[in-house]
Amino acid sequence: MESAIDKHLKCPRTLSRRVDDDYQPPFPMFVGRADPKLEQVVMAYLGVQFLPVHHAIAVQAMQKIVAQFAGDDAPGNHDITYHEDNQGYGNFIVVGYWADPAAYCRWLRSPAVESWWASDERLSEHLGYFREVVAPRAEQFETLYAFTDDLPGVGAVMDGISGEIQEHGYWGSARDRFPVSQTDRMRPDASLQVISGDPAKGGRVLVRGHDNLTLIRSGQDWVEAGEEERALYFQEMLPPLQDGMDFLRDQGQALGCYSNRFVRNVDLDGNLLDIAYDIGHWRSLDRLERWAESHPTHLRIFTTFFRVIGGLSKLRLYHEVSVSDGRNQLFEYINCHAQTGMLRDAQPLPA
Repeated sequence: MESAIDKHLKCPRTLSRRVDDDYQPPFPMFVGRADPKLEQVVMAYLGVQFLPVHHAIAVQAMQKIVAQFAGDDAPGNHDITYHEDNQGYGNFIVVGYWADPAAYCRWLRSPAVESWWASDERLSEHLGYFREVVAPRAEQFETLYAFTDDLPGVGAVMDGISGEIQEHGYWGSARDRFPVSQTDRMRPDASLQVISGDPAKGGRVLVRGHDNLTLIRSGQDWVEAGEEERALYFQEMLPPLQDGMDFLRDQGQALGCYSNRFVRNVDLDGNLLDIAYDIGHWRSLDRLERWAESHPTHLRIFTTFFRVIGGLSKLRLYHEVSVSDGRNQLFEYINCHAQTGMLRDAQPLPA
């Protein structure tokens, strides 16, 4: 059995794990493996926000963002999602992953991309746009998969997959999978702050993040699942999952959840696919852990998962969690409503 932390990322521990060295997990799980040359990844969430009446032009805008991924500096993996938020707005999010931050920077600064996002036309299209980008170092993210092929998300820009790993199936195991957790408690150093613009007025707004802001992507893929597994997902797993995601979306602020979106993958025309995932931004990994370990909404999700895991073969479950340095984050909003993403919790600059 392997450690979730790859050999080249191991170092002498100053902080202990939650379990002893002889711990045996209750079922097999795996993590993504990357070449030691991978030092940092970029996770870019590029959004289009719209009222239902503007659905057609929102699809065109989403397609434009995807088209910008052409060329040598394109992300190594991307997907597209849709969700309706609690303000009644639809949101397409194009999610791109780069294993080379320099390629991402070249893409971001390319004339076609830079001029399109900066254009005044973005302010007069009856649409909102946002860019939420984090770039964790290799030691600042962890993955977990119940399968070993066709990894989604950040796993698709890593080189391979581990054997069965030890650090899962217990509270605190996500933290133990972070290489940085060997020596760092990953505490936040500040709060979200508006650095330009006014969320109440719309227009362009920039938000400054902070060290160790935490992002979780937790997914379910039932594309190849048979009727029995689909019934398990829709009848057993989805109801408590939906309740928990709605709770975090609507009431998570007091718990340290900045934003929670339960999204469905779509194709290039906006048609729903049989894949879904949660996108959660948190003040810290500690705040996420507290909800996971003690809140009834997550305990129902966790106990349901343990009850049905033995009956799953084609339903694909996974997650990835990252922290990042404040200097490696970008939160930009154009004509978005004031409850979007980091806007809700960002503090205005002092007068």
